This record gives sequence, structure tokens and C-alpha cells, in this order.
Amino acid sequence: MRRGHPRGAGFWGGLAFTLVVAAFMIVPVVLSGLAGVTVNFFRGLESGLTLDWVAEVWRLYADTIWRSIWLAFATLAITAVIGVPAAYALARRPGPLARAIEETVALPIAIPGLALALGLLLTWGGAGSFRMSSGFVLAGHVIYTLPFMLRSVIAVMVATDMKTLEEGAASLGAGFLRRFLTVIVPNAWPGVLAGGLMVVTLSIGEFNLTWMLHTPLTKTLPVGLADSYASMRLEIASAYTLVFFVMIVPLLVAMQLAGRRGRKDHR
Repeated sequence: MRRGHPRGAGFWGGLAFTLVVAAFMIVPVVLSGLAGVTVNFFRGLESGLTLDWVAEVWRLYADTIWRSIWLAFATLAITAVIGVPAAYALARRPGPLARAIEETVALPIAIPGLALALGLLLTWGGAGSFRMSSGFVLAGHVIYTLPFMLRSVIAVMVATDMKTLEEGAASLGAGFLRRFLTVIVPNAWPGVLAGGLMVVTLSIGEFNLTWMLHTPLTKTLPVGLADSYASMRLEIASAYTLVFFVMIVPLLVAMQLAGRRGRKDHR
């Protein structure tokens, strides 16, 4: 039986470094979660465990959790409806104009969220009903996340010979709309899934932009989390973090599995 090469110092050093980095990221999350179910954080686990803080968070901030989820999926729907046709147009006719448009759409990535929110406030701040609604926050999320959907879909379309596929469908008598829905979109589906995961993740976790655009009645999960840290007991803020992970992590895992399954079906 042939043995593999012995693991040298480089392997063990890399493993130790990875474990240290993982601990640096995971241990604070675990401690925060424990604080959310501890009767008194300063006394530690000896004070006992309770779910009262979690119940209090749900009573005070349940609306921010549900609002973040529906905003994320509304952002996903809008960016897909806008981004897929736009990506097709830019990938179908590449050139200096297409690159200029793509870079213009990608500007919100380079601009700080606070500056982007300030521009929206200066432009639409006078539209009272729109300014006070969740639609105003949604508009900011769409502008911020659209480049991620657009570039993911463009990358897949450029890598796929869309022109040949479309010409083959046209030779069989398919009109533009049918070609787009039955040929272009299915072949671009891996890019839509990858972009969609980015859009949902960024929308749920976005703070700076939302903090500027929100009103007391349109808080999202990250804004509510910051509010709880600033004005509540440490146990409530930690319970809010725990609720965040319980609600969001399964959602992101489900999207990852859906994207993996979609890529397998595409192949």
C-alpha cells in the first residue's frame, strides 16, 4: 500500500492559521448568541438560561425582520426584471458604449452608501408619501444591488455562445420574445442565481444606505439591530443577533442549495 507524502510544516502552519482566523470570526458570534439566552450577561451562564430576551426582541422588532425579508426578495425580483434584459442588450452588442453603460450602472458600488442615500434624499425627499414608504428604501436597495445582478448575468452570457443559440432558434421560426424566454434566460440562469444570491445577501445586511433612507416605520433588520444595541440591554441586543442568524442563515443556505441544484439542471 502506497503512502502519501508526509504533511510538512507548511500544512500544519496553514491549518493553524485557518483555525485561528475561524475562531476569531466564530467565537464572538457564539458568545453573542449565548448572551442572548443568558439571564444576566455579566454573571454569565451561572445566572441561568432563558428565552425571555428572544421573546422581547420578537415583540419589539418582528416587523423589521419581515420587512427585511420582503425587501430583499422584492429587490431580487426588480433587479432580475431589469438586469437580465439589460445584460442581454450589453452582451449582444459589445463595444465602447456598452462598456460605458456598464461602468455607469456599477458606480453605486464605488460610491459610499451614505452618499448614494443623500443623492436619493435630495432628489426624492420632497415626495412625501414615497419618502415615508418602504418603497423608498427598496429603490435604494435596487440601485445598490443592480450592478451585481447585471455583471453576473453578463459574465455567463459572454461565456456562452448566445448568438449561435439565438440564430438556431430563429431558424426554427421562434420570435424574439420566445427566443429570449426559452433560450436566453435558461442559458443565463446560473448567472441569475449567482447574482440573486448576492442581491439577497446585500439587501438583507445593508445598513449605511438604509440608515439614511429609513423612517421610524420603515426600519430594516440591520437598522433595528443597531437601535437595539444603542438603546436596550446588552442581552436584548445579543438576542436580536441570535434571531438574525436563526432567520437569515437558513434562508441563505436554501438559496445556495437552490443555486447549486439550478447549475446541475443547467448542465
